[in-house]
Amino acid sequence: MTMLAYSLYLILAIGMTIWVAWTLSTNGKIYLVRCFGHDAELATSVNHLLVVGFYLVNLGFIAIALSAAGTVKDAPELMRFLGWYVGLAVLVLGGMHFFNMGAVTRHGKKVADWVHRQAPAPEPAPERIVARTRSDSLLD
Repeated sequence: MTMLAYSLYLILAIGMTIWVAWTLSTNGKIYLVRCFGHDAELATSVNHLLVVGFYLVNLGFIAIALSAAGTVKDAPELMRFLGWYVGLAVLVLGGMHFFNMGAVTRHGKKVADWVHRQAPAPEPAPERIVARTRSDSLLD
């Protein structure tokens, strides 16, 4: 029964972690772009970094929680085990989300300004005017 409990826990907790990370990264792009001063490239980069960090923290927590779990002997214990450990994983997911939202909201514009001061955008190359010849039009 313990192996069943552990297997169900891993499936549920890892599945929720993947779904939450995907949902937040997909739906949070607009929010991040605005928080980072409409810099889409910076927002995309930060979005990816947040997803990686989200996976690392949550999967690490899931593994540690599983290593601290005891044995499960019967069906009522299985339900209590899943309720406790899956509920704890959900709380960690929610806590990570609100921590990330607060940090991005509080520091996003400052980071965008700092990045733009550190690496100014390259100036566009001047346009060259090239006269078209009759042989050029044959190649089009």
